[in-house]
Formats: sequence, structure tokens, C-alpha cells
Amino acid sequence: MRTVLIVLFDGVQSLDVTGPLEVFAGAETYRGGSYEIRTASLDGGRVRSSSGLVLVPDGALADAPEAHTLLVPGGSGTRRPDPGLIAWLRDRGPRAERLVSVCTGAGLLAAAGLLDGRRATTHWAHCERLARDHPAVTVDPDPIYVRDGNVSTSAGVTSGIDLALALVEEDLGRDAALTIARHLVVFLRRPGNQAQFSAQLAAQTARREPLREVQRWISEHPGDDLSVESLAVRAALSPRHFARAFRTETGMTPGRYVERVRLEHARRLLEDTADGIEEVSRASGYGTPEAMRRAFVKLLGSAPAEYRRRFRPAATA
Repeated sequence: MRTVLIVLFDGVQSLDVTGPLEVFAGAETYRGGSYEIRTASLDGGRVRSSSGLVLVPDGALADAPEAHTLLVPGGSGTRRPDPGLIAWLRDRGPRAERLVSVCTGAGLLAAAGLLDGRRATTHWAHCERLARDHPAVTVDPDPIYVRDGNVSTSAGVTSGIDLALALVEEDLGRDAALTIARHLVVFLRRPGNQAQFSAQLAAQTARREPLREVQRWISEHPGDDLSVESLAVRAALSPRHFARAFRTETGMTPGRYVERVRLEHARRLLEDTADGIEEVSRASGYGTPEAMRRAFVKLLGSAPAEYRRRFRPAATA
């Protein structure tokens, strides 16, 4: 039995609480008695979330049991936290076997000194502030979650579900995490080093229809010729004008956009199909397995075969 203690406070983001909670609670349907989930606020009183939802905790933080997993959510209430909450975290945080934050909950851990000397992440919109206010923390704005020793921090809102699934997989195994993910109708294998934005979200949508059509074409045809010259013809622009207009309207060069789309496509094929590495590399526009390997090592820190072993264990590379 592992105790999961979730901290509540006024202005908490409700999904930061309920997302991970549902994951841990889902373990009960797979293997009863795996987790004891408790919620607590500073004084034991009810709190109002940032969306207005009222949450009633199990009790006060001072009376809360020692936690195997101490989870600190984010929300607007992290902007001016109660000093008593920070003091409690400073005292009790190091005693938890596993310390977890969701979204801007990383700011509360940092304020308590619990992220000093560690690598961490938070919601993309708050990474700059976290790095500025806490220079002893190495803030990585890209991944959806970061695990540094027994401290794990996740990005915005739903990434807390991904992190919770990873923790359940660590505790109970892949089958348990997969069962819970299926029950919640979410993807199991969104790895921590996945960017907070897909290519389509990271780039702005172009204003002009020819450029929007090019964006759609790239996403739907990653294996085609996606050189600037070829894409410029599709947009009916000169290569120079196309490259300049694409970057101005999307905030990303055509090459960078193509690189992201191809990487995402290759990852999906490695995770969801039994296609061979060479077949995946061709379908994703890399041409050769070696070209795809270089892209994976550069952007993900692991080769395609290793990536597949980690995120599709039943498959063979």
C-alpha cells in the first residue's frame, strides 16, 4: 500500500488534482489496495479551484500521513502561495519517498527549495518565470515531464496524467498502466521527453491559405519531397519568398517544421506498428535508417530501436 497525498489550496487547477488522482484510483480496478489516496489543505477546510469547483479535502496537512508520493498541483493559487504551505512543503517534502508536481506546482516546490540543483519543467508559459525566480533550478521548457531522482515535475495540466501513468508503470508494471490508460481513454506511451507541443501546436497556423495548405500537406505526406523548393511550388511562391513568409506566419522555418513532423510520424509508427526500422525511415521521409537514427539521437537522445524497446516492449525492432 502506497500513500498518495495530494496538496490542495485555493486557486488550484482542478484537472491537476483529478487527472493524476483518477490514474492512481484506477489502479484499484487492476490490483486492489495498491494506493491509499489522501487530499489535504493547509487548515483542512474546503478550497475553491481556479475554475470555481469546490474541493473538500480529507483533512489538514498537519495531520496528513507520511506520503510515499507527495503530489503538488498547480493553478492560479501558486502565484502568491500561503507562507504556511511553503513551510510545510519545506519540512515534509524531503520526507516523501517520491515528490511530484503538476504544472505550476513546480513553483511551490522551488519556493520551498526542493528543486535546487535539479532539472525540472513546468507549463510552457511559466518556464521563463520559474528560471528567473529560481536560478538554482535547471528549467527545461520542452518535455512534458522531467524525472530527476525521486523528484518529478510535469508540464501543463494533462501532462500530470502522463506522469502519473509513468509512476504507476514503475510501481505496478506496464500492464497495469496500460489497463488504466485504456480505461481513461488516453495514450499510455507519451514519454517524458516528448515536446509540450506537437509540430502543429508549436507552430502558429499561417494566415494565408496557400501556407496553411502547405502545413496540411507536410503533416499528411511526411515521406514526400518536402524541400523548400518543392513546398514553394505548392504555395505558388518563389523559394526565397516562401521561406520568409512561412517563418513570419508560423514562427518556425520550413526545415524545422518538417523535422518535427517527420519525427512525430516516425515515433507513432515505432509505437503503434510492427513495421521495420527501414520501412519506418522511408515512410517518415528520412530515406535511410541512419538518417532517422541521427535525428532521433539529436532530438530524443536515443536511437529508433531503443525508443521502440522502451515504448513498445512487445514489438521487435
